[in-house]
Amino acid sequence: MIYWRLSGFYLFYFASLGGLIPYWSLYLKSLDFSITEIAELVAILMATKIVAPNVWGWIADHIGHRMVIVRIASLLAAVAFTGVFLAHGFWWLALTMTLFSFFWNAALPQFEATTMNHLGEHPHHYSSIRLWGSVGFIIAVSALGPLLGSYGTALLPQVLVVLFVLIWLSSLTVPESAAGHLPIDQVPLRTVLRKPVVLALLFVCFLVQASHGPYYALFSIYLEEYGYSTGLIGQLWALGVIAEIGVFLLMPVLLPRFGARRLLLTAVGLTTLRWLLIGGFADSLIIMVFAQTLHAASFGLYHAVAIYLIHTLFTGAHQGRGQALYSSLSFGAGGAAGSLASGYLWSGVSPQAVFLMAAATSLLALVVVYGGIRDFRIA
Repeated sequence: MIYWRLSGFYLFYFASLGGLIPYWSLYLKSLDFSITEIAELVAILMATKIVAPNVWGWIADHIGHRMVIVRIASLLAAVAFTGVFLAHGFWWLALTMTLFSFFWNAALPQFEATTMNHLGEHPHHYSSIRLWGSVGFIIAVSALGPLLGSYGTALLPQVLVVLFVLIWLSSLTVPESAAGHLPIDQVPLRTVLRKPVVLALLFVCFLVQASHGPYYALFSIYLEEYGYSTGLIGQLWALGVIAEIGVFLLMPVLLPRFGARRLLLTAVGLTTLRWLLIGGFADSLIIMVFAQTLHAASFGLYHAVAIYLIHTLFTGAHQGRGQALYSSLSFGAGGAAGSLASGYLWSGVSPQAVFLMAAATSLLALVVVYGGIRDFRIA
């Protein structure tokens, strides 16, 4: 029963992401915002991850009740998002999305820590639970493409509110006992952060997600300008997550067999290839299909390995803040930096240059993995 309750939260959380990430930029475009303004508004969603996960992670690690934090954050996120119905000006939406994402971004890192603690000595089975998030993303992105194509993107906020409420309801089903008990005796967090491998890993996470910034902020608009329909854009997003599920299913075998370092090198190398293909061959549907299958590496393989390494390096009472740091430095600081840079580069140079920048960023991450992260093997 705990498996399905944990999986249910991931299902609805990433279903909301399947509505927000691919289609939010199209919704903002329908409100006549410029590319730069769209990139800035999307960056807000990611920038709040720099602060929110660390604030809530510190609270969770001190009070020892992670699921209480998850439930409160999920409810307040749903309430805050309703502000999008009140006005459509840039600064109002910026304020609304800042407040919404401050709570929304607090829930997932603490839930990740809950899941990993529940798994105990079997952290490599994380992907078999997390894959239901990918299923939720696929359902949402596949259904919303044709739906928004027929009825318009104005429908998107209403769908998202329903999904945010479902996240909160699913959080109520997960007992606090799933998070486990935190030890009292623990080395200081600063001691963990001084380890070279920890610094290297966090820098790699920042770079990989910075390279994804253009993808999350502008990929749908990028394809739309090449003549792709809303429905086809949704199918391409869904294809990427289907490939991601395949990797999640294989992770319990891949991680013990090949080790974290080798898998991370593979993931980041294929990420670089993906951005080169998108930047250079967007007019070819066949190449775009192949590039989307590489999401299995750029997110699926990378994320499963990163979560495992964070769990390995941040133990005991530092679990919550370890997951928070991973979220804030990668999806937060990295994603925001990549989104902002992509908006300015798109307007100042060209859309293609945005993805070449992404490729250069992930290539730097590959160098850091090769030189700074030793192997971790599990029994």
